[in-house]
Amino acid sequence: MTRGDTVWARVYYRNATGEELRPVLTLMGPGGRTVELHCAPAAHDEPGICETPRVPASGPPGSVTAVAEFAGAGPVEEAPLLLRAGSERAPGARG
Repeated sequence: MTRGDTVWARVYYRNATGEELRPVLTLMGPGGRTVELHCAPAAHDEPGICETPRVPASGPPGSVTAVAEFAGAGPVEEAPLLLRAGSERAPGARG
């Protein structure tokens, strides 16, 4: 997401499983700059939002990407990765 010279990442979710999920939302910018947020979604069927803090843009438009990962319950090393989704530049975009 962008507004003016500010960028942030946002993911919408709905946890209809009733089980614990561990989402991580990562915003990656040029020069290795990264913002990572561990969300705590409730285990019910209500829609929710996870959003990183807004940070100043540090590169040209389109130089920032975001990745959302949802893992299942259990020890971090053993938890199954259930979903990984990332932003992608539009075809023909420059930056």
